[in-house]
Amino acid sequence: MISIREQDYGLDVALFNEFTLADFQLLEQAVLKRLEEREKPDMLLDLSELKDFTLDMALEEVKFMRAHEEKMGRVAIVVGDVWIKLATHIAGLLSHTHVQYFDLVEEAQAWLARPVAA
Repeated sequence: MISIREQDYGLDVALFNEFTLADFQLLEQAVLKRLEEREKPDMLLDLSELKDFTLDMALEEVKFMRAHEEKMGRVAIVVGDVWIKLATHIAGLLSHTHVQYFDLVEEAQAWLARPVAA
């Protein structure tokens, strides 16, 4: 299940239980819409309630990020589960996005609210 909210800096995305291809397609639409509205939107991914993800979703995520990585800003990831963190780290190695990991959503939001250093 997915929850997506627009923010001044970009998007807040929270994932619950299993992240499926259908969820990713909703995220993809939201990101593409935000890319039309704003240059290099940032994203907060709250994975603290994520339990699992499907392989087809993971493959689509890697393809999408590689195709759009130059258009994306910073990505703040909130994650507690070591396996989910490892999976996001591996996916991050396949793209050039600026990713930062956090324990709390509030810390991630504060980081994204700060201006990008030149």
